[in-house]
Amino acid sequence: MELYSTNNRDLRVSFQEAVFNSLPADKGLYMPTEIPQLSGHFIANLQQYSLPEIAFEVARKLIGNAIPEADLKGIIDEAINFDAPVKLLNSEIAVLELFHGPSLAFKDFGARFMSRVMAYFSANDGQTLDVLVATSGDTGGAVALGFLGVPGTRVTILYPKGKVSQVQELQLTTNGQNIRAVEVDGTFDDCQALVKEAFNDKDLNERFNLTSANSINIARLIPQTFYYFYAYAQLKSQGISEVVFSVPSGNFGNIGAGVLAYKMGLPVRQFIAATNVNDTVPRFLRSGSYEPRPSVQTLANAMDVGNPSNWVRIMDLFGGDIEQVRQQVTTYTYTDAETQQAIQTLFEQYGYVACPHTAIAWLAATAYREQHPGSYATVFLSTAHPCKFPEVFAPEVAGQIVIPQQVKALEGGKKAITSLGVDFDGFKQYLLDNGTV
Repeated sequence: MELYSTNNRDLRVSFQEAVFNSLPADKGLYMPTEIPQLSGHFIANLQQYSLPEIAFEVARKLIGNAIPEADLKGIIDEAINFDAPVKLLNSEIAVLELFHGPSLAFKDFGARFMSRVMAYFSANDGQTLDVLVATSGDTGGAVALGFLGVPGTRVTILYPKGKVSQVQELQLTTNGQNIRAVEVDGTFDDCQALVKEAFNDKDLNERFNLTSANSINIARLIPQTFYYFYAYAQLKSQGISEVVFSVPSGNFGNIGAGVLAYKMGLPVRQFIAATNVNDTVPRFLRSGSYEPRPSVQTLANAMDVGNPSNWVRIMDLFGGDIEQVRQQVTTYTYTDAETQQAIQTLFEQYGYVACPHTAIAWLAATAYREQHPGSYATVFLSTAHPCKFPEVFAPEVAGQIVIPQQVKALEGGKKAITSLGVDFDGFKQYLLDNGTV
């Protein structure tokens, strides 16, 4: 597998180099030089395969000979060892549940796969791998559990102070071992900016072996394609062959993976990017002018992103042609009030308890169906377990949430947190002062 930077197609690197360097020096993002096509026979018979079997075939096509097939299969079998069921709410709309992994969020797919790929490549080099990650909520917990106890790694997670839920903060701060949590007195965009600046700092790169676990890392993007194929496989087994995906979108890595799956041959009628009031992309698709704004805190905190990093990947997949993007990607934006009402309506109509991100995706899915009637199925992605957001639910809804055992275990954990401001010099000094394992 060979990759280029979205800012320079002549810059070519191997998959291993892209995994560890995360961000090209020119501040683009890595993308495959060629998008491999899955065979028509494989797509037509997806319903015959399990999730790990689908994941292996997709990863094998994308990664090529970068990892021997036997080793890649071992990575897949260890990392993707939980389900992603599609549940029909009625004959036209279904939910793809992506919260059945250890951290109860869709980001388990990317974090577990990436951690094992990194461990595979670095098994014999003897150098500590420093993983930096910014999180608006769920990424950090998934990365923490994905890397917890992995030899030769040290993870530093930056999250915005007071802007993650109580359960999310427990997942970030109670691990110990090789996981460090830093609360930043700012927004997710500030956290993301600190991580990006660290990768471009000469002193830090000379001192540490830095890499990223954010969705900017190509090893996070690849495994997120798996569940789009698997969702389609489940629908095919029920006689459904035309699908629209509604994706709650913040940093746009999740929907970016869906578009990559589409470009590999997955038949998708339309993608819906459902956002909260952090609507940089919807505004861009309306006006043609990309104007990031500071992020605004909402109930759907994992989507509180004012300058989505992965949008450049989606534009790249469509050759930079905004008209092609508009044809394949529809956007809708919702407020907190609309989100809370959607949570209540989902519960009253279907008995389904949805987190705020999931509720936004359902709102967009229903809006699209009203505007585009047809015989297709609309699948909205449920990206996090509702137990992570107890404060948003009315009592009668909250009472129906079953608290998973791993959350109960967190409640007695001791938090370990470092507090920093948004200035890079302070973050750099923290890394330099705490640079021993």
